Amino acid sequence: MTVKIAVFVGSLRKESYNLKTAKALLTLAPKPLRLEIVKIGNLPLYNQDFDDEGMPPAEWTAFREQVKAFAGLLFVTPEYNRSVPGVLKNALDVGSRPYGKSVWGGKPGAVISVSPGAIGGFGANHHLRQSLVFLDIPAMQQPEAYIGSAAQLFDSNGAITNEATREFFIKFMNAFAAWVTKNAQKP
Repeated sequence: MTVKIAVFVGSLRKESYNLKTAKALLTLAPKPLRLEIVKIGNLPLYNQDFDDEGMPPAEWTAFREQVKAFAGLLFVTPEYNRSVPGVLKNALDVGSRPYGKSVWGGKPGAVISVSPGAIGGFGANHHLRQSLVFLDIPAMQQPEAYIGSAAQLFDSNGAITNEATREFFIKFMNAFAAWVTKNAQKP
C-alpha cells in the first residue's frame, strides 16, 4: 500500500538548496512512501475575513483539499532571521483555518532544515516544531536534521555529491517511513 507524503519547501528560489534537498528525498524515499512536493508560493496571505465571509480565495480551497489527501507531512525549510520563512508560515495558517477544520491534525510529520551556514537552520527547525505541536502534527524527534554547508552538497544538476549526506538522508527517510507507519491515522 502506498502512503502519500506531502513535501513543503519553505524557499521559493528556483536554485534553492531546500528544493534540491526535497527533490533528492523524493528519490530516496523507501516504500511504501510516495513523496509529492506541494507548492505554497501562490497562496494569498491568510486573512480570516475571507473565511468568515465564506469567500476564501480559490488557492486556499485547492490547497486545503490537496493536503487532506496526504497521510504524512515533510517540511524542508531554510532559516530566515532565525525563524521560519513567511511563505511556509502562511501555508500553515491557511491549512489550519477556518477554526476547527484544520487539514493538519494527526498527520505524522518531520522537519529538515537546510542552510549554507554552519548551524543548518537550527532556529527555523525549532520554531517550526513549535507550530507543529499546536497544529497536532506529531513530529519525528530522531534523527534530527540540520543540514549545514548546503552549497557544497549538490552538483550543478542538483544531485547529492557528498556520500555522508546521502547516507544520512537514507537513514532519515527510513526513520520517517517507520514514524509514518507507526503514527498514521487509520481510515
